[in-house]
Amino acid sequence: MTIPTVGADVLIVGAGPTGLYGAYYAGFRGLSTVVVDALAQPGGQVMALYPEKEIRDVAALPAIRGRDFVANLVEQAAAYSPTYLLGRRAVTLRREGGGHAVELDDGTTVRARAVVLTAGIGTPTPRPPAAGEEWLGTGLSYFVVDPRVHAGQDVVIVGGGDSALDWADALGSIARSITLVHRRAVFRGHAATLERVRAGGTRILTDTEVTSLIGDLQAGRLEKVALRNRAGEEIVQAADHVIAALGFISDLGPLRTWGLELIGRSVAVDRAGRTNLPGVYAAGDLTGHDGKVKLMSVGFGEVATAMNHVAVDLDPGLTLFPGHSTDGA
Repeated sequence: MTIPTVGADVLIVGAGPTGLYGAYYAGFRGLSTVVVDALAQPGGQVMALYPEKEIRDVAALPAIRGRDFVANLVEQAAAYSPTYLLGRRAVTLRREGGGHAVELDDGTTVRARAVVLTAGIGTPTPRPPAAGEEWLGTGLSYFVVDPRVHAGQDVVIVGGGDSALDWADALGSIARSITLVHRRAVFRGHAATLERVRAGGTRILTDTEVTSLIGDLQAGRLEKVALRNRAGEEIVQAADHVIAALGFISDLGPLRTWGLELIGRSVAVDRAGRTNLPGVYAAGDLTGHDGKVKLMSVGFGEVATAMNHVAVDLDPGLTLFPGHSTDGA
């Protein structure tokens, strides 16, 4: 059996906002890129946790929906045709000649002259619900890829944080009904969002947990959700779909085995974005140093800095500062 191999100047591990901007900037510097991410779609936590929420802390964007923000980054990077390998994790790293070979968990090998890590806070693993995980992919999901899928449905959302409240708010005008189930009495999410959810007619059940999902599992047709509250009362709620918005557990996963110098759960870098491994750089929330502020706008600057240093390290004849994009317009 032939092992699939993909080659590029730069491998970017992480397709969140920082990685997507890195793909654009690498192309601007004339470098080809492969972008790998464990999630099935680009956008990282923005798409996984709050695609319908407005982002307000990026320069020149007073407010933009997370989904649109990611779409713009993908469009920006598309000018240089990056290759995306999504739904796959980078597992092993080894030096090979003047570059690196990175094996993915599906057996693909990516050969690159440099590696740039932009994996945010690591690989996100959804927290499973107390019951019903066997319905995953049919009547159960951990986040919403396309809200239109839930048009006219009875939707049960489980959770008490911002993600759960955001989805209840966003789907309120799309779904036939929304039921929000939280195992505690107090919500952790934003109070203003909770008030909008209440005002929108969402049925809110607190001190309540899911005990089972009921329907035809083989046919993928969910019909009801069985619930139990703290008083021991059994509740049956009609449901076409359950969204378990219980948050994610993140860790560095296989990256911990690569020999990277770590500061707690962060990768140590210098001012150029270099790690302690030759030819391996990092940028964004994955990195740590004294005075680090974890904002997307900071990540954009860090990955641009790293890519400029990558370009010069790969071709010493280049200048570190390439000028502005408008110079060649």
